[in-house]
Amino acid sequence: MYARLLKRPDRQSFFLFGPRGTGKTAWTQDAMPGAVRFDLLDGRVYGRLLANPALLEELIPASHNGWVVIDEVQRVPAVLNEVHRLIESRRLLFALTGSSARALRRQGVNLLAGRALTRFMHPLTAHELGSDFDLRRAMRFGCLPFAWTTETPDDYLAAYTATYLREEVLQEGLTRNLAAFSRFLEAASFSQASVLNMAAIARESGIGPKVAEGYFTILEDLLIAIRVPPFTRRAKRRVVLHPKFFVFDAGVFRSVRPQGPLDSPEEADGPALETLVLQHLRAWNDYGDLGYSIHYWRTPDDDEVDFVLYGPRGIVAIEVKRSARIRHEDLKGLTRFRQDYPQARAFLLHAGSRRWHESGVDIVPLEQALPDLDSVIHDR
Repeated sequence: MYARLLKRPDRQSFFLFGPRGTGKTAWTQDAMPGAVRFDLLDGRVYGRLLANPALLEELIPASHNGWVVIDEVQRVPAVLNEVHRLIESRRLLFALTGSSARALRRQGVNLLAGRALTRFMHPLTAHELGSDFDLRRAMRFGCLPFAWTTETPDDYLAAYTATYLREEVLQEGLTRNLAAFSRFLEAASFSQASVLNMAAIARESGIGPKVAEGYFTILEDLLIAIRVPPFTRRAKRRVVLHPKFFVFDAGVFRSVRPQGPLDSPEEADGPALETLVLQHLRAWNDYGDLGYSIHYWRTPDDDEVDFVLYGPRGIVAIEVKRSARIRHEDLKGLTRFRQDYPQARAFLLHAGSRRWHESGVDIVPLEQALPDLDSVIHDR
């Protein structure tokens, strides 16, 4: 198992949210080896607590005064009332993992009124993989832990898509039309790392716009999809106002995207690389508690910056290129952005091996930047 960057909160209960397969359970086993554990994916445990959430206290030994882990807590939201009570009455510490933070909020359940922190788990990062990190492999298979360690990552990702993104969505009652949802997934995959056109995706899927919006909400609730909003703060020129769409992991994106005689694998390389960078930015931001919001910037004239980070540490503009050869025109989007926001630090991440500075932009190899984003971006 790779050591993760996420640190366990000290003596405070917490929620740990992240998509299935990111390693939440393995991390809690490593971080809290003596914990009492409840896995709500286990049908017997699920059935007992669903029927009687108050049974939770009886299942925790009276002598236990350490950590209690409840995996996939969103499956039995009512158990959170018992968790709340046990935090107060027995001073127990709870680690509550889940793959659907928004679903809990939407149901209006007890989120422990500030008695629990919120943390997020992401796919593996280049820093966590260390010397095992390989850029081409990460672009092809993503960074879910099992996809990285298995000898058959294609099979694992196909199973992940089939059993989780489709069948489990149906089993949980999130949609009753699995065929339409499957068509929607494939159509949406062609919007990866692109400005979202909901009407076009609905049309290609053969569903209505409201149904398409509902399907996007399902993916967001399950932490599978991300909408990256445009950066519009104090805009000095017209900018595109629609969000960009991403499946959370490069390997899952490739598995969802259909392949056939008319589909070149290289066509997915650009979106996959941009997805890989986004994965790392989100993990770095969350694990370091840096407080950045993540955006993109684009004008109607197609000047674009792939990612804009905005927060207490300033403004950071990042462009991603999968070519090792960088031309002066590749800097145009970053240059235009810095004209509007001269205080921004600008970076172009590329697939080559040379690092240099040009026209106010730091040009950095991806294999140097991804393992050590903090040093690269904050110049430490």
